[in-house]
Amino acid sequence: MDIYHFPDDFLFGAAISAHQTEGNNSNSDWWEWEVNKPPGKKYPIEPSGIACDFYNRYGDDFDICTQFSLNAIRLSIEWARIQPTEETFSTQAIEHYQDILKAAKQKGLKTFVTLHHFTNPLWFAKKGGWASMDAGKIFALYASKCAQAFSEYTDAFLTINEPQVYALMAYTNGKWPPNKINPYLSYFVQMNMIRSQILAYDAMKKYTDTPIGHAHQIVWYETDPFGSNIIDKVAARVLNYLNDDFYLQPLRGKLDFLGLNYYFTKRIRYLGFDNPTDYVSDMGWWINPGGLGELLRELGKYEIPIYVTENGLADSHDKYRQQFIRDMLIACGQALANGVDVRGYFHWSLLDNYEWHHGFWPRFGLVEIDRNNNLARKPRRSFEYYAKIIRERRIEVD
Repeated sequence: MDIYHFPDDFLFGAAISAHQTEGNNSNSDWWEWEVNKPPGKKYPIEPSGIACDFYNRYGDDFDICTQFSLNAIRLSIEWARIQPTEETFSTQAIEHYQDILKAAKQKGLKTFVTLHHFTNPLWFAKKGGWASMDAGKIFALYASKCAQAFSEYTDAFLTINEPQVYALMAYTNGKWPPNKINPYLSYFVQMNMIRSQILAYDAMKKYTDTPIGHAHQIVWYETDPFGSNIIDKVAARVLNYLNDDFYLQPLRGKLDFLGLNYYFTKRIRYLGFDNPTDYVSDMGWWINPGGLGELLRELGKYEIPIYVTENGLADSHDKYRQQFIRDMLIACGQALANGVDVRGYFHWSLLDNYEWHHGFWPRFGLVEIDRNNNLARKPRRSFEYYAKIIRERRIEVD
């Protein structure tokens, strides 16, 4: 039996985002899209509304975190609240988020704070959003304001969450606002986000020594060991490069750590995707812990700390989540044993939340939100298993 031990300073946490949990984020481009759903369109399935009411119930949710032995929380600051107009920053909103972060710290939670998690202020969207030539400068100003306001209560900042996912969904397939279908514009947005990361990093470092990274969602592409050919292998290498080095290499020196969001692997066979179907989430995503291990090994070449900042599955009946957590933490333990500088793991998500254009049906939470009973919090059995691993700081492989 192999036993993987986690260091005393290893972070075991859970992650959420503002728009998905807070509720009533009415000054954002997402809210406008939700309440003015285009006629005849499938998405968004439903509006976010009150979401999980984390805006008001954060204290109770942090109590749950400590009850289940978490020592870290990843959450986000809502830009549309902080900067309601281009010319103004809201003192009330800043103080509210300071109160949230103070409450987390008082519960002994390390705080990882994301500055942009898909949603934009309406005024920014109307100026062209991330397709604007001024996007980098505008975002850097907001980021520097956050550095000044929140550094005292923040253990790590993440500037932008999943920039390539945002570009794909908003500018390639058009499912998210601003609902563009323009691959060239999608490429430009990615370049703009790389530039914005660099500008924000430099602007923030004038005010804080808090580590700054960003959360990058990476799909692991592999070939079918029994049916792929040389062309498939070339395709996998190209796709892995586009998901990894294409975006990360230009940011060398402008990241103090890497945040890895990992959900699934795609297996290539005869230039198509041919994933196994026997172990999948409610959303049909193939669950492959080996892909996480491969990515951690690959990212080790950047020689900076790595945090798994999101990793989870939609599993409304809690059928697979315990096994999922076990196998993903084994992958982390193996990476640690092989010298990869993995510092923490954040499960997605703490709460069942608003899963963007899909609405509320995908259930990612360690905690069920009973939407028919005043948003009652109901921790799932898999959360108890996760807490046991955290307390013991080890995981066994049969």
